[in-house]
Amino acid sequence: MLKENVLRKKSDFSAIYKRGKSVGDRYVVLFYRRNSLPYNRTGFLASKKVGNSVKRNRAKRLLKESYRSLSADLPTGYDFIIIARNTICGRKCAEVEKSLKSAFRKTGIKKEK
Repeated sequence: MLKENVLRKKSDFSAIYKRGKSVGDRYVVLFYRRNSLPYNRTGFLASKKVGNSVKRNRAKRLLKESYRSLSADLPTGYDFIIIARNTICGRKCAEVEKSLKSAFRKTGIKKEK
């Protein structure tokens, strides 16, 4: 993932939380908002409710890999915050990818093939 494609500023996160929309699924919560850029920006979060640092980092790795495999089907010009729920612990990448795909389908912005 390129440096410009990662959300880092607190103001960006706050704007997405305040003025964006959200959908939830079994293992993830997805916040999204339109931006005026020709690319998508993404942030991945796992709170302490997910578990210790090892479990949180694994959850974020699962989210990043799932997003990477789905990113080709997404339109550009959006900011996404993908948050791991505590139910993600002990899950396989395929299960997380299925949950993330379902969340993107609920938003109505995912391009269908």
